[in-house]
Amino acid sequence: MTVYSQFPDAELTALLKAGDQVAFTEIYNRHWRLIYAHVYKMLRDEEEAKDVVQEVFGNLWLKATNIKSGANIAGLLYVSARNKVFDLIERNKVRADYIGEIASFLSDPVNSQVDTIDEKRILEILEREIQKLPAKMREIFELSRKENLSHKEIAAQLGISEQTVKKQVQNALKVIKPKLNDLGVSIAFLLLLR
Repeated sequence: MTVYSQFPDAELTALLKAGDQVAFTEIYNRHWRLIYAHVYKMLRDEEEAKDVVQEVFGNLWLKATNIKSGANIAGLLYVSARNKVFDLIERNKVRADYIGEIASFLSDPVNSQVDTIDEKRILEILEREIQKLPAKMREIFELSRKENLSHKEIAAQLGISEQTVKKQVQNALKVIKPKLNDLGVSIAFLLLLR
């Protein structure tokens, strides 16, 4: 009788790719608690964390044949869980300091196989909100935050008063900040403030 509990992850992954249900069960038994603990740290909601873990392992089974040979199954599970949490935060507009928890989770030395926070995705959300601003406000805001021009330099360039520039930047921040907070993207907001 084969004792799956003695197999290394790499061997279990190869068996999983071949459709071995017992290998899948062993992978689940080895990793579900840690994945659940990290997802729970990010979401702080027991039911949502359970749903994410179930979805992660369900997708692992359904897409087992697509796993690359030699893949680090633990890293694959962590990345999948992280992406599911990002999707959940964006979809449900979960409020709180989740991004800080995610950053803490990803910087934990135990998770060295997990790559850094998905800054590209946060910046895409931020850029989408900037593009929704009225044209003149967006222009002033982008000159301030992207070109790093002072209020005086923007005023001179656009032929308007410094007070108008200041007010437009403040108004842009008032519009963008709540939308980012609704998504739990407080870190991206900090990028705006330099």
